[in-house]
Amino acid sequence: MNSETQQAIDHAKDVMGAHIKALNAGDGVALAATLHFPHYRLSGGVLHTWHDSGSYLADFFARAGDAWHHSAWDQLNVIAAEPGKVHLDVHFTRFRADDTVLGQFRSLWVLAKIDDKWAAQLRSSFAP
Repeated sequence: MNSETQQAIDHAKDVMGAHIKALNAGDGVALAATLHFPHYRLSGGVLHTWHDSGSYLADFFARAGDAWHHSAWDQLNVIAAEPGKVHLDVHFTRFRADDTVLGQFRSLWVLAKIDDKWAAQLRSSFAP
């Protein structure tokens, strides 16, 4: 693997770290900074599109449910990478406030460098 591809992987994983931190903090501004817009999510046979960050965090809270307290990445596995794009096989867990598990899920994330910014462009998720 060349150094540019390794740097892309490092950037993608940094974005994922910032994403989960912002999500768990309920920080919509920081969360939006980890996403490219429009942002796409395929789940349950429906392609959801957010054209801007306005409703993204509220939409997540609605999907995750009232019992959700925080999430954690279990695995971030690189499937494919090039200097401008990284595909990740992601495993994550959603937790209640008492750290009991709400659910464990898998998804495919595509992170890309667009306009000199690394962020998530789209994902396909098995989570509701």
